[in-house]
Amino acid sequence: MNKLWAGRASGKVDEIAEDFNSSINIDKRMYREDIKGSIAHAEMLARQKIISRESADNIISGLKSILQDIDSGTLEINSSSEDIHTFVEQILTERIGEDGKKLHTARSRNDQVALDLRMYLREQIICIDSSLKHLINCLNDCSRNTIDDIMPGYTHLQRAQPVTLGHHLAAYSMMFLRDRERLKHVYNTTNISPIGCCALAGTTYTIDRDFESSILGFYDISRNSMDGVSDRDFCIEYLSSLSIIMMHLSRICEELILWSSWEFGYIEFSNSYTTGSSIMPQKKNPDIAELIRGKTGRVYGALIAMLTIQKSLPLTYNKDMQEDKACIFDATDTVINSLRVIAPMISTMTVKKERMLLAAKEGFINATDLADYLVKKGVPFRNAYKISGEIVSECIEKHLTLEEFSLSSYKKHSELFDSDLYDAIDLKNCVNRRNSVGGTSHQAIVDELKYIEKINKEEMGCCDD
Repeated sequence: MNKLWAGRASGKVDEIAEDFNSSINIDKRMYREDIKGSIAHAEMLARQKIISRESADNIISGLKSILQDIDSGTLEINSSSEDIHTFVEQILTERIGEDGKKLHTARSRNDQVALDLRMYLREQIICIDSSLKHLINCLNDCSRNTIDDIMPGYTHLQRAQPVTLGHHLAAYSMMFLRDRERLKHVYNTTNISPIGCCALAGTTYTIDRDFESSILGFYDISRNSMDGVSDRDFCIEYLSSLSIIMMHLSRICEELILWSSWEFGYIEFSNSYTTGSSIMPQKKNPDIAELIRGKTGRVYGALIAMLTIQKSLPLTYNKDMQEDKACIFDATDTVINSLRVIAPMISTMTVKKERMLLAAKEGFINATDLADYLVKKGVPFRNAYKISGEIVSECIEKHLTLEEFSLSSYKKHSELFDSDLYDAIDLKNCVNRRNSVGGTSHQAIVDELKYIEKINKEEMGCCDD
């Protein structure tokens, strides 16, 4: 196919260089956005009497037929075209003749590609937000089902204090709620129309940028034509948000992987989300969780690549920016696929609450409550801490838990100990006495889950400010 820029240049482009320069195999996934943007542009040109109404109708009809044919598979996108913009315009001209050559009036591929990318990302943000919403609902369901299932809470990967699995999973729901809030912000910064900035300096035609922006669903237009075609901040913010999402997915997968091991044995994945070993018949490998953890690096890489692409670019458009789409598309696919697979993986896992409770009993995770018992009897906390530490050391030496340590032994450390201490260090009581907002008690978790459910019901709800 002929190049859109044929005229100034002459001679044949080297075949290897031409292939290196082409982006059609990457940006062809934006064909819908490109065609919808072109339809809006034709409407604006006719409204402003830059082209005739008849020419615009001819263009719009031709564009709609191209969209329908690509969607149905009747028309295959030709990889010999330089990019998706070239392909659509050339097919349009082949079908409707000279009117097709009028479409590119008062625009450039520079503002056109920026428009397509912003339109594409708007849809992907909504898709990812929907998947996050579903994942939070799955986590909330699991939290409700395990709201009283006691397990060790960890610091430094050492058993620390008793929590419940419901409380633990709700922590991830809070993370994913923040991810949804970040996406809302990214949607707002993405939803700014660059069309009409043209190559870099605007246009001499009497265009109506606000009209074209509004029919494409944008909140506003970019206010500087040079910035409009060169801005990729929204891409960086988008990739940053995706990186944080993947970080959260990786963290929960890391814990689930640990918990599914023989050493922990807190959960078991469904066979649908594990694989076996080619040589060790006893193995049940958490491959899906491991892959999500591993794919996090791909999204981080896309963010770093995008930052590096932009870091030294002079204004305005430079061919380096063609690399943005490969980063964005791969990261988008990775996040969407990860979100789609992790929700059913979590909802189908088996929780081994007896094993979790046993681990909680073995870890002296009620030692803080033992110290608090003495504090409530008037002992300064530091003194109570020291006494409790000495008791734990003695229990370890004698292979006893705090619950198994005799009252007479306790009294050797302090006469303030009485039989009610066993109620104070009972794990269930330890959990349920923590009634502070966000704490581990049954009611505190119920309230937290209600809050999560309320916030998660909110739609994207992007605003104009």
